[in-house]
Amino acid sequence: MQFVIKRDLLLKSLTYVQGIIEKKNTLPILSNVLLDVKRGKLSVIATDLDLVFYDELSEIQVEKEGATTISATILYDILRKISGNSEIKFDLKNENKLNLLTDNSDFNLNCLPIDNFPNFADDFEANEISFNRSKLLALLNKTKISISNDDTRHYLNGIYLHLTESQNRTYLTGVATDSHRLSSSSIEIDKNQNFHSIILPKKTVFQLCNLLIDTNEKVFVQTSESKVQFKIGNTKLTSKVIDGKFPDYKKVVPVGNNKTLTVISSEFVQAIERVITVSLDRKEGVKLNLEKDNIKFSVNSTNSGEGNEIIKSNFTGEEMTVSFNSKYLTDIASEVEDKNLKINLKDPISPVLIEDMSDKNSYYVVMPMKI
Repeated sequence: MQFVIKRDLLLKSLTYVQGIIEKKNTLPILSNVLLDVKRGKLSVIATDLDLVFYDELSEIQVEKEGATTISATILYDILRKISGNSEIKFDLKNENKLNLLTDNSDFNLNCLPIDNFPNFADDFEANEISFNRSKLLALLNKTKISISNDDTRHYLNGIYLHLTESQNRTYLTGVATDSHRLSSSSIEIDKNQNFHSIILPKKTVFQLCNLLIDTNEKVFVQTSESKVQFKIGNTKLTSKVIDGKFPDYKKVVPVGNNKTLTVISSEFVQAIERVITVSLDRKEGVKLNLEKDNIKFSVNSTNSGEGNEIIKSNFTGEEMTVSFNSKYLTDIASEVEDKNLKINLKDPISPVLIEDMSDKNSYYVVMPMKI
């Protein structure tokens, strides 16, 4: 195998690979990236057995076809430290040695033959569904904040993607919950699409978001009962899905919350972040005293002291005091597109419904805390 490639082109691909490979894996081959040169193109492939990243690079000069696997971390670190826009020549000397040559540097790296690298087949029968990149990214960002980290309920460790219908329209809806908060966001799609409901694992969600941030290409999605594949330009991300049944989330969405708090999102977030500074544990609660035209934020920490702040707001109910995990509120407020935050409450102990007035297809549910 011999080829020449621009450093920046390969480095971009290897940056994504870093989030896929398992650095502490018992199988050394899974710490490696597969470089496969054929038909004038370089394929870059990495996997942790649950998630497969595939990228195809065509801007290379091929002198000899071939394939090998090499430590993804070492190759990435070398490329990061080589000057930008350099040309790098790869030359596979034998099945265990790969030479990298630039103007000023010469590396001979140990590699492993491709025989033990996992082989994957694309067995998707469902038709591809296309999505607007920015809309899909927004859906993932708005829902991923509520993904659970509880290993005992593995079916909550991802985003539940499924089709929903409303007013004769079809939507792709994403929902995530950790049982203390819930996020839901939907984007409209064409009718009669074949999409298996899936729970997309947390790691896949974050890697997919990284890919979507860096592209303007359309996204094509195919699903099966056990896998999902995302195609973005020449890049593919194939993932196993979480095996489990997502709970009936609609049961926890409050419908009788008739007291409405309206407040400017940025002022709301800044006030919480200022008062929570006195707490060493940022997961400690923040108390909100709601009056007709203002909110008083209070944090009282036995170890560090207390903080208070008042900002203007509009509340349609009688005076009420309610407490929340501060991170839950700031996470949600940061994803709301509208400049105002609309919070619908019932009483100090019932779940609250938070709406985004600029995105009618997204909402959030948060359980109050007892302080």
